[in-house]
Order: sequence, then structure tokens, then C-alpha cells
Amino acid sequence: MNTDWVKVIIAAFFEVFWVIGLKHANDFWTWTGTIIAIIVSFYLMIMAGKKLPVGTVYAVFVGLGTAGTVFSDIIFFDEPFKLAKVLLILVLLGGVVGLKLVTQDSDKEGAES
Repeated sequence: MNTDWVKVIIAAFFEVFWVIGLKHANDFWTWTGTIIAIIVSFYLMIMAGKKLPVGTVYAVFVGLGTAGTVFSDIIFFDEPFKLAKVLLILVLLGGVVGLKLVTQDSDKEGAES
């Protein structure tokens, strides 16, 4: 796994924080943290998109962020555990892993994938 994919994973991690922040922020510091998480998340995703296929980067970013947000809601915010929801998230993650596996990394700018 190259550093550009690591950027996508870290961006998705920060996406979980800002999505949660949009719902739960209620003062200056929580809104500041939410805004910082948005900036870090999108900066890393944009940087990764300069070297990796943008569509795949976005799909992986959103898929991992969605899965992380759903699991965070279940673990930290007492969202009810529903087997169907977890199974669908696992299918989503399977698609994300599949996209990563079939996407060729390109170190040359402008090279075809």
C-alpha cells in the first residue's frame, strides 16, 4: 500500500470525526474541531486524488467514512445494533476493498491506469 492510499484512509478517519461533529458540536471548541477535521479530511483526499484515480479515491473515502460513522454511532452514541445494517456495511466495505484491489497505482502523472 503506497502513501497515497494511506492518505485516503486517514482522510476517511477524519471524515468520521467531522460527520459526528456536525451532529454533536454545540460550542466554539467542538465546532473548531469539526472544521479542522473537515479541512484535514478534504486536504488529504485531494492530495491522494492527484496521483490516484479520483473516482476510486472518492468511493473509498466515502465508503470508509460511512462505515466508520455507523460503527461510531453504534459504539459511542447508543445507536441500536441492527444485523441488517452491519451486514450492508460489510458489503459496502467489500466493495471498497474490491475497488482498491482492481485499481492500479500510477506514480507517473498523466499515465493511464
